[in-house]
Amino acid sequence: MASERPGQIHVPAPTAAPLVTAFGVTLLLAGLVTSAIVSAVGVVCFVVGAVGWFREVLPHEHEEEMALEPAVTIAPSPHPVQRLAAGVSRHRARLPVEVYPYSAGIKGGIAGGIAMAVLAVVHGLLAHRSPWYTINLLAAAGSSAMTNAPEAALSQFDAQALVLAFVIHAVLSILVGLLYGALLPMFPSHPAFWGGLIAPLMWTGLIAAALDVINPALNARIEWGWFVATQIAFGLVAGLVVARSSRIATFQHASLAVRSGIETQDDR
Repeated sequence: MASERPGQIHVPAPTAAPLVTAFGVTLLLAGLVTSAIVSAVGVVCFVVGAVGWFREVLPHEHEEEMALEPAVTIAPSPHPVQRLAAGVSRHRARLPVEVYPYSAGIKGGIAGGIAMAVLAVVHGLLAHRSPWYTINLLAAAGSSAMTNAPEAALSQFDAQALVLAFVIHAVLSILVGLLYGALLPMFPSHPAFWGGLIAPLMWTGLIAAALDVINPALNARIEWGWFVATQIAFGLVAGLVVARSSRIATFQHASLAVRSGIETQDDR
């Protein structure tokens, strides 16, 4: 270890290796009940993380210098400590301090669902010369008849499949939009990027790994290139709508009684 200079102290250098190792172990175990591909990715992440972790300490420890703040002499105060009670202003904060309203998540989910539906219909027209193919394929997620239907039947209009696909798509779009509204404030910067690219790729990987076990027949029909494109389209539009919405402050400084509506702020 290099000698310390006056006013400086050596501390361990930051590293993402432990996080990568833990993520690899998670994927390795998840692959035992989903797909061998997930386990293979987990093994790669585990090895990369473990090697990086060992290289942080071997053959030499990775450290960085940090400046020491000058010592400050604090004189004791003759006044007693004023303690804060739960529910009063400036009490310990719970993050995030500001969140998006539920309406932003609902609007983002609806907008993303429309963008996703348009792209899915375009895919049906280009690849199968029918706008109903992708609609019927979505309905197959809740209908065994559609799952085992021949390709010619999937290209035909089916009123029951249309209603089923609309319900599935609308419910999932709104739920994911609400999830975006809850999660995006927790990211430090560029929430639209996280919601538009990273999140769709992550849940597409999970769906691809799980669907082969849950519904192999449906998994064989999905064209994953277009599927990923529609998910990214949803994420970009929904994430952009949510990220551009105005945030509202949370009621973290209010007591549980006030937050639950039992009391009002004036009652206190």
